[in-house]
Amino acid sequence: MSHSPAPASLLPVPMVCTLVLLASAPLWLDAVGLYQYLAVEIVIWMIFALAHNLLLGQGGMPSFGHGAYFGVGAYAFGLCQQQLGAELLGGLAGALLAAAAAGAVVACFISHRRGIYYALLTIAFGQVMWFVAIKWHAVTGGEDGLLKIARPPLRVAGLEWSLASNEAFYAFVLGVFALVLVFLWRLVHSPWGRVLRAIKQNEMRAAFVGHNVWLYKWSAFVLSAALSGVAGGLFAMAQNSAYPNVMSLHNSGFVVMMVLIGGGLVSFWGPVIGAVVFILTRDLLGAYTDAWLLWYGLVFMAVVLFQPNGIAGMWQVWQAWRRRRAATAAAPKAAAREREA
Repeated sequence: MSHSPAPASLLPVPMVCTLVLLASAPLWLDAVGLYQYLAVEIVIWMIFALAHNLLLGQGGMPSFGHGAYFGVGAYAFGLCQQQLGAELLGGLAGALLAAAAAGAVVACFISHRRGIYYALLTIAFGQVMWFVAIKWHAVTGGEDGLLKIARPPLRVAGLEWSLASNEAFYAFVLGVFALVLVFLWRLVHSPWGRVLRAIKQNEMRAAFVGHNVWLYKWSAFVLSAALSGVAGGLFAMAQNSAYPNVMSLHNSGFVVMMVLIGGGLVSFWGPVIGAVVFILTRDLLGAYTDAWLLWYGLVFMAVVLFQPNGIAGMWQVWQAWRRRRAATAAAPKAAAREREA
């Protein structure tokens, strides 16, 4: 008889450790020579990388223009605030819905494609949105972008918390990250997530057994775009602005690099690792040289060539080696016990 997989833990150990480490960051950031805004940026990019990995790592769908939805979320948050008078949660809802709508339209055109054709179409649509952001000056501000985007206070049940300081804003961003993390963890371990991984392994076979492959790919793209838009809305608050550069191919390439170098192809936690490594490398190497991206690119190429499963993959290889070594060491003792018996 076949058995359904055991349900995933709601709060696995890596998740608890990640949230505890991030929650305690304000206590030790200064001691290690870092600063609060850097932690804000890292957590926002973690959200973006996790959203992107829903496509690349879980579904095997390479989206190389995903910065567009991050940018749509940033612009949507600013426009909702400045044109509609939206507060914090309303602006983030607007960012989510705008990015989801953009993703839904694009996914209608690309979800029947696979491989390189899928990837090229994501780039093409991303560049279209970047071009619109630059040229639609009356709405987006053109190359100057939207400026003076405020950090509105969080108002819930008649209570109000100011997010003006980086410390308070970090606490809010961490809360959003926790919600996204739990949601995506449950999603990828749900029946929907298992079908998505089956499509990654063999799209044709998944269709033959009765799954609507197009609909699964479409829904994955929309969800990924929506969460990328949330990250973009948070980034607009962090920067107090939204500008076309966040929609560029550079931004799209950065999140792909985070996912791959962290090991998103083999681990749910790869994007979290990759975001930390990328932002810290940029900040620490950037203090010594303007060519930090060259050195990071060389490291990235080395990882892709010699350890394509990234940092999480290296950890898994090491764990497998430890288990084999322990089993090899235990074999003679087990044989000796059998002889004695």
